[in-house]
Amino acid sequence: MPLLRQLSPDEPSNWPASLTGPATFTALDSWSELVRAIYRYPIYRFETENEGTVTGLLALTQVKHPIFGNYLTTAPFGSYGGFACADDEARDLLLEAARKLAAELGVEYVNLRFAADDPIPPSGWSQHPVYHTYLVDLTPDTETLLHTFSSDHRNHVRKSLKKGFTVKFGRLDLLDDAYEALARSMHELGSPYHAKTYLKTMAELHGDSLEFAVLYAPDGKLAGAGVFILHGSFATNLHLNILRAHRADYAGEFLYWQVISRYAGRGYQVFDLGRSLIGSGNETFKLKWKPRVQPLAYWYTLKPGTEIPALNQKNPKFQFAIWLWKRLPAFIIRPLGPFLIKGLA
Repeated sequence: MPLLRQLSPDEPSNWPASLTGPATFTALDSWSELVRAIYRYPIYRFETENEGTVTGLLALTQVKHPIFGNYLTTAPFGSYGGFACADDEARDLLLEAARKLAAELGVEYVNLRFAADDPIPPSGWSQHPVYHTYLVDLTPDTETLLHTFSSDHRNHVRKSLKKGFTVKFGRLDLLDDAYEALARSMHELGSPYHAKTYLKTMAELHGDSLEFAVLYAPDGKLAGAGVFILHGSFATNLHLNILRAHRADYAGEFLYWQVISRYAGRGYQVFDLGRSLIGSGNETFKLKWKPRVQPLAYWYTLKPGTEIPALNQKNPKFQFAIWLWKRLPAFIIRPLGPFLIKGLA
């Protein structure tokens, strides 16, 4: 019979790779330290053990925000992860621990985010199927990989290579340019973004398992940027954005292809393109890379009288805010953005 144990706040997790693989980098201590350091949110970690072997893990972050509410979530500021189990017994113990913690803290809901081929939750939990992630299986033979794409997409990739774009990969040496490109592109999309200290602290905590990529136009100006986490056999796209002025020149195709080629050449087996809303324009673009489409299970347990939240850009309530955000000057949105995005963990 498995046993449930809660880890103390400063206790190293020491979880096996068989669980931290599916739980992703968002279950690691380095990610928890990032969330604590930047946003001061408490994190509650549980594990199940059976005969001395860890059989399940759960890392929950409590978010308290005056606009977006009081809730518990796994994988804060990530797509999915923070939850994994070897069997149903471990799963049920962890789910019950989450519900008890929610009652103790008085939160509005708990959100567990993880990858699941059959995302049907047990009693007491509801599934909200709004996101997929997209997994490209890598091979060192990138020419063969290129030929799995449609002829149109191959043509766009090849055109992008003739446009004069350049890309640099690095870490703290690229911090300023990576932040500037991401902050500008998020502004164009009408979305808030973190402060530069978020990226700086992330790079410091993750060391060699994080890379920035910065894309430059032929004139040397910023054209886009990405943040990638390397964990196990996976290279994961955490953020990747292209500035609007360069999208028509296939800047997105150029940067994605450079990233895919880099990590394929370094022996990574999977490139996770990152989550997108089902039916969105982002999903349409990602499907061009012929990925395996992975459903994301977003399980919720709700306080009585509470509805499943819709904290995404499909929510009609956010449309005016998105329209306005695009039109506000940078000196307003740069300091305000971190306050808003901290509630959208």
